[in-house]
This record gives sequence, structure tokens and C-alpha cells, in this order.
Amino acid sequence: MSDRAEQKMRFLFALRSKGVTEARVLTAMENVDRGDFVKGHFADRAYEDMPLPIACGQTISQPSVVGLMTQALAIQPRDKVLEVGTGSGYQAAILSKLARRVYTIDRHRRLVREAEAVFAALGLTNITALVGDGSHGLPDQAPFDKIIVTAAAEDPPGPLLAQLRIGGIMVLPVGQSDAVQSLIRVTRTDAGYDYDELRPVRFVPLIEGLGQD
Repeated sequence: MSDRAEQKMRFLFALRSKGVTEARVLTAMENVDRGDFVKGHFADRAYEDMPLPIACGQTISQPSVVGLMTQALAIQPRDKVLEVGTGSGYQAAILSKLARRVYTIDRHRRLVREAEAVFAALGLTNITALVGDGSHGLPDQAPFDKIIVTAAAEDPPGPLLAQLRIGGIMVLPVGQSDAVQSLIRVTRTDAGYDYDELRPVRFVPLIEGLGQD
């Protein structure tokens, strides 16, 4: 077995052992090579279950957390998904294997440009990447079936809740950035919103406005 194949097997085993058990999610994560999204001197750690630094002071999330968040969204093949916080583009690439259409938005122009280049190289044509203030969502494309936020807010942002269709699901970390954060799942119902707490997590804070790069 080649080193790469062995790394991949260990990678998938780590995902399963952390609770990522949904077959479609595991297949998507097997088919999206995290190594394509990790640059520079961290490239050799791409298959470890740990967050890694990327440009603009951001991180590429721990794969098991990516898997658990994706699993919690319960994405269907016809879904239109909004991701707030493009980062490296890794999460959006996985979403693109599961959903019909993915919109991803980030406040850092450089990250969006770099992610777009990887999407193009991988032939992922159902992702639209935009530079913008993700805390406001994407009103002109709403409503969304699913919304995922990869940065922590103190509370689920009102504009994002409003852009979720009835029956839709949003998964996001909530809490103070320097304290404990919880990964929560919000389901929009006819009567309002249902909240489930999933697990403790650690994410960069959700910041309003655009980045300088």
C-alpha cells in the first residue's frame, strides 16, 4: 500500500472514530483531498485530524469537526447551501459533493481567490465564491436549505436565521471566542427555531466587515 493510500485510510478511520458515520459524508471526504487545500510547510500534516493555519490569520478546520458539521446539516442532493467563512475552501468542496449548489462567502479577498483557483483545478463547478460580510448572509440568493458558519458568533446572526427556509438547518459555533464555544444546530420550523447543542468546539470569531487583503 502506498503512503498516500495508508494516510487516507488512517484519515477515514480517525473520522469514524470521532463520530462521522454518515456514508455520503465519508465518501465526500474521501473524494476531496485535504492536501489540495493545505499549502506551505503544513502540507505534510494535511491528513492529520487537527486544525492548521492558513493565510489571513485563519485556519483550516479539523477534519473530524468538518465531518461532524457536514453530517449535522443532513444535506440532500437538491439542496442549496450557504457557507459563511470560505477559508481554504475545503469545507465548500465537501459540500459541493453533497448539494446541488453551494454559495460560499468570506471577508478576505485573498482566501476567496485562492479557493476559487482550487475549485477550478478540481472541476467543482457548482460552487460560487464571493467576497463579502458573511454575517449578513446572501439575501439575493435566499432562502437556503442549509447554512453552515465556520466562525463563532455570540449568537446565531439574525440575517442568517431569516435566510433559512422553513425546514432548513443551520450549523454554527456559538460563544465567546476566548471561552468555551458550542456547536449548535438550528432547525427552522413553522413556529420558530429549534436549537440542539452538539459538542464543544473552538473556532476563530465571526467578524463583521471586510478584511484588508
